[in-house]
Amino acid sequence: MANIKSAKKRILVAEARTARNKAIKSKVKTSIKKVDAAVVAKDKEAAKAALVAAISEIDKATSKGVFHKNTASRKVSRLSRAVNGIA
Repeated sequence: MANIKSAKKRILVAEARTARNKAIKSKVKTSIKKVDAAVVAKDKEAAKAALVAAISEIDKATSKGVFHKNTASRKVSRLSRAVNGIA
């Protein structure tokens, strides 16, 4: 355990940020699963609606520094390709 006051604070701050990042990542994963479920069900309208929500969540996560911009771009690209692939 840290003895120095600043080190104690860093531990607390790191825990708070970890919890925040974990919650944001969980939201993104949930929204991606909704898109995937709609794609598997071949429900184009639901997939498009879920895609818009998922892109919004991914962009929010990126703006907060949880995801790198290239990671976000890759996720959006893969989701869009999946939705557009519905016949």
